[in-house]
Amino acid sequence: MTTIALFGAAGKIGARIAKLLHVDSAYESLFIEAGEAGQARLRDIGLAPTNQSDAIKVADVVILAVPDLFIGKIAGEIVPHLKTGALVIGLDPAAPHSGKLPPRSDISYFITHPCHPPVYNNEIEEVARTDYFGGIAKQNIVCSLMQGPEEHYALGEQIARKMFAPVMSAHRITVEQMAILEPALVETVTITCMQVIREAMDEAVKRGVPFEAAKDFLLGHINIDIAILFGFLNAQFSDGAKLAVKRGMEQIIQPDWKRVFEPENIMKEVRAITEGTAVH
Repeated sequence: MTTIALFGAAGKIGARIAKLLHVDSAYESLFIEAGEAGQARLRDIGLAPTNQSDAIKVADVVILAVPDLFIGKIAGEIVPHLKTGALVIGLDPAAPHSGKLPPRSDISYFITHPCHPPVYNNEIEEVARTDYFGGIAKQNIVCSLMQGPEEHYALGEQIARKMFAPVMSAHRITVEQMAILEPALVETVTITCMQVIREAMDEAVKRGVPFEAAKDFLLGHINIDIAILFGFLNAQFSDGAKLAVKRGMEQIIQPDWKRVFEPENIMKEVRAITEGTAVH
């Protein structure tokens, strides 16, 4: 039986993973929290905490469900003491891409991250349709074997599918590609653009449009826009809309905005995330 040691088991994502692993008889799961408050939270959800040093000695798989800012420190305490052939699973590309994981050639590193339930889905139940993070609604995931034998990719994906269940597709990519997706694509670009959209709606309200009317009008049109742009709907924007987009690109978007995807800029972003500093 595979022994899994889950670090950060009482955290926001860690607790969700802990509950899923706890009921799976395929694994012997150990739950680790360094502080007394975290250990108390584990006991509150019916899980017994395991001493860190004891867990490290027997773990076949280690899951690091800890904040990016602390990954380097915690991994530095754990990885040197793992047994040969262990598999370390990280839940975000920032730490591995920025070199925060300790080098050790006789263990494997597997990185995975949820895509979260898609905007367009076939969920019927209200509880699933309003599940934005996954765990109830179906979602996709991305996975990368940073180093290690191929059988560890299979094991890593198997565990990832359990952690983020229910899972539809598991896309195999590299850690570098995962860093392009996050932070560059979904944070630096997408959240920024969505923030501009929200501020634009607020500006319309400021200029006299009733809030509910502006919100309903905007969200309905976003639905159509996504359907057209991502191929869910076989249609085209009107000529007038295309002209408006051209004017908008000239007035709102900087011509060199795609520089955020350059490797050096992505590295600055992930280092800022893992070191808690501003991007320079």
